[in-house]
Order: sequence, then structure tokens, then C-alpha cells
Amino acid sequence: MHTHNHGIGVGISLKAEHLKRYKDLAWLLVKYGRSDLVKQIGLDQVGAPAPQSSAPGVVGEHPADPLALELADDLEALGPTFIKLGQLLSTRPDMLPPDYMQALSRLQDDVAPFPYSEVQQIVTSELGMRLSKAFSEFREEPIAAASLGQVHFARLRDGRPVAVKVQRPGIRERVADDLDALDEIASFLDAHTETGRHYQFGRLLQEFRRTLQRELDYRLEASNLTTLRTNLAEFDRLVIPLPIDDYTTSRVLTMEYVEGSKITSLSPIARLDLDGAELAAQLFRAYLKQVLVDGFFHADPHPGNVLFMRDGRLALVDLGMVARLTPTLQEQLLQFILAIVEGRSEEAAYFALKLGERTEAYDERAFKLRVADIVAQQQGATAGSIEVGRLMLEVTQASTQCGVRVPAELAMLGKTLLNLDHVGRALDPGFDPNAAIQREAARIFQERMRRSLSPGNLLSGLIDMRDIVETLPRRVNRIMELLADNELAIKVDAIDEDALIAGLQKIANRITVGVILAALILGASLLMDIPTDFRILGYPGIAMLFFLMAAGGGIVLMFNILFTDIRESRRRRT
Repeated sequence: MHTHNHGIGVGISLKAEHLKRYKDLAWLLVKYGRSDLVKQIGLDQVGAPAPQSSAPGVVGEHPADPLALELADDLEALGPTFIKLGQLLSTRPDMLPPDYMQALSRLQDDVAPFPYSEVQQIVTSELGMRLSKAFSEFREEPIAAASLGQVHFARLRDGRPVAVKVQRPGIRERVADDLDALDEIASFLDAHTETGRHYQFGRLLQEFRRTLQRELDYRLEASNLTTLRTNLAEFDRLVIPLPIDDYTTSRVLTMEYVEGSKITSLSPIARLDLDGAELAAQLFRAYLKQVLVDGFFHADPHPGNVLFMRDGRLALVDLGMVARLTPTLQEQLLQFILAIVEGRSEEAAYFALKLGERTEAYDERAFKLRVADIVAQQQGATAGSIEVGRLMLEVTQASTQCGVRVPAELAMLGKTLLNLDHVGRALDPGFDPNAAIQREAARIFQERMRRSLSPGNLLSGLIDMRDIVETLPRRVNRIMELLADNELAIKVDAIDEDALIAGLQKIANRITVGVILAALILGASLLMDIPTDFRILGYPGIAMLFFLMAAGGGIVLMFNILFTDIRESRRRRT
């Protein structure tokens, strides 16, 4: 692979095979107000449009709706990788203003289908048999065609209807090439621009690369279908199609066929026959279980992926995009979501901070004020206007702007809940997500406790306890040996070592003075019984002098404690 340097400003090396993508990126940046980045990278020298006036932000802070919609159209025109990139950016409120996120969330993934002859070639090659041998029927016209693949209706030899998802030819190579070009630009931006250091485009691209690689391996999607089907078995109104393992490879996915209509395309007459309230409630409960109990959730429940079937059930399809959560993250998310829906702004800010990571730009006061304002907005809202997902996305955006870097899973969850809010209201206009979360919170907590007390967890705890019991005598023996040899050392990580030492010295001095005063009093008491001609007020003189010295020392010590220490304490507080 030959590399050609085109004289870029600070030495970025442009690969000839990526030149077209560099031009496309430069054109996008200039059009949407970031010509400053184009000049910093040096992409103005690869035939990109002339730089225009730049605006702050990633693509502009206050775009008009038409320009935001144009961005979605432009990304569609650039092909599959950029369509998927736009979908990922629609989950990042920390990088895009609301208008752009809303436009990209509607980004269409419908493209022209590829020829049936190529479908035959791919399926035959992947399954190792002709279509006529594997299927009794295989329709040429696809049900749907997307950027990464297309779906055909077919029947197995035993008559079962199935949906066969076939990956678009050459898509892996094209995506890999696009990602290499994006990676080079992202690395340069992170290393040489303030914008890159702030947004960390390299981390975003790594996340994007992992997501695309998972979507391009249909075996992973088949595994996701099986896992979700098992996890949601208790929900009788939800259907997840199972994969047909013998007819599934990394480029061909065969699954049970579910026939249904998009929720948003149902006619008013059809809506009269569906139990919208029950469907919305069960769908929302299922997603809360996925997120807060199972730690594995379908991350793209937009109306096109939730189908209403003729028998009155809902089908969840297209599990290429999923997310996984650790138990610790689940606990924090549960507390965070409850704090939001119950309007506890201080706790919402606290848990948002626990979920994230402070940066050098962290502004505690601004962060707490922003979160309090966002949470307060929903207090006066009606049930029909509350969107938990939108509130989570706004908190995520506020966190980033105030110097808190939140995990990508939080933004993805916010987008998932936002889509779920829309689907729930399409089923039941009076659907209240806040009430649903509050109703389910106790049950979710019980389920998490039940799982934590499973035989596997108890056995793990017993093993840890056994390790402690086995190693405790050896550790205690080691400590005693160090103590006997005068080698035991204790490390203290103090905030201010000088202040600590000064305090210890003050304590030691006062203890010494106290001991001396006690000795004077004790000595005076003993001298009281010794006869002597030297008397004060009729008592033995030396004994009285000791008493007076002890009294004077005690008064000075009390004065020092009452006045000097109090003054120093006030000074430290101020």
C-alpha cells in the first residue's frame, strides 16, 4: 500500500486510496461550519471547497432545522458507513445539538437492493448448498433493503416461513476502508486540535468500529435473538424471532418470519382493536428488565423495529445493535433513573457524577445547577409530555458541557428510552413512563436481590470466605513477625503532612505539660503531711508553692486551648 504526502500543514499522511473520503469529510466540515478544522488538518489542500466562516461546536451550536435535515441527507449520500455513523451520533447529545440529533435519529437506512443473482451466489457460498436444496421457496423481491444487507422471504423444506438476511456484497471491505480513513483523521484531530482533545474522536471511532464489526457478523445477531428470547420469555405479548442455526453464517442470517406492521403506520380503525395500554406497559416493563436486571438490551427500539402482529402481539426485530451493562452500572442507573423521575435533582446530579468521570474542566456548581434545572422542568409537566429518555439525554449533554465524561452506554440508554417513549405513546397516547418506572422499581429491586442470592453467587461468596479463613493465620503470623523484629511500618497518606506533624507535636507538648502539672499536685499533696516552719496561709509553704504553680500552669493551658485553638479552627474554615 503506497502512501502519498500531499504537503499537509503539520505532516498528516494521506493515502491515495482514501483521497475521495478525505474530500467528502472536508466538504462536510466546511458545509456545517467547521472550516477551522479543515485548515488545521490540511484538508483544504485536497480539493475541498474553500473555507467559510466557522461556528463553535462539532457541527454548529444553533442550526436551523433545514440544515440539520440536510446533514442526514448528506450522510445517506456518502454510503453505509456514514449512515451508521449518523445513527451513532444521534445518540450523542454531548456532541450534537438537539436539532441535529432529532434529524439523524430519523436517518433512513433504506437503499436500493442488490441483484438477486448476487443473493443466490452469497447464500449458496455461505450455506454450501443451492437455494433450491436449502429452501422450498425463496422470493426474489426483498422485503427490505438496508445499507448493510437485505431481507428475503423464504420457506424451509419443512414448510416453515423464514426471513433470510443476506449481507451486501463487498460491504465489509468498503466499511473497513472508510473506517481507516476516519481513523486517520480522528487520530490527527485528537493529537493536534483542542476540539479533538475535548471530544476524543478516537474513542468515538473505536466504539463505532466495534458496533459495525458486530453488525457485520450475523452470528452475533443470531446469538442476540436467542438471548433476548430467553430473557423475555415471561412477557406473553412480545415476540422475538428465533434464528435457524443450521442456516446462519457470518453473512447470512435465517430466522423465524414475523409478519406485522410498523406501529406508526397503523390506521385509526386498526388502533381500535389493539389493547394499547397493556402492550405499552408490557413493552416498557420488558425494557426495564433488559436494562436493570439482565444487563443486556435491544438498543434500537424505533417504530420500524417494533411490529404489531395480527394476533395482537408485538415483535422486536433487528438486534444488530445491543448494549451490555455491568452490575455496578445497573445499580447506579437504577438510582439515577429513579432520582430523575421523582424529581430529586441533587441525587440525580450525584449519581450522574458517579456514572461519569471528572475532567479538568469540571465545574461543580454549574453542573449541579444544570441538572437541577433539567429535573425541575419535568415537575410541572403532564404525564403525556414527560419523556424520560429526553431527560436522560439532556443530563448527559449537561454533564459533558460541565466537564463530566459519561459512559457511552448512558447516552445509548437515553436514546433507547426516548424511542421507547415514542413507541409507548403510539400504542397508548396516555402512557406515563414515570409512573411505569416507579411501579416497577420495587419489583426490579426484588429481582436483582433474588439473582444476587442465586446458588452461584452464594458459592462464590463461600469460596471468598474460605480464602480469607485459609490465609488469615498466615497473614497474622507475618504481622506478628514484623512487629517482633521492629520492622512493622504503617504508611499514612495525609492531606497535609506538615499540619499533621505540627498537630501531633502540639498534642505531645500538652500531654507533657499535663503530666508535669499532675506531678506538682501529687507532690504537694505528699508534702502537706511533712512538718515545717515555712508556711503560707497556715499550710506547708513548699506544698502551697507546688499547688500555686500547678494552678497557674492549668490556667495558662486552659487559656491556650479555649482561645488559640478556637481562633485557628475559625481561620481554617474561612
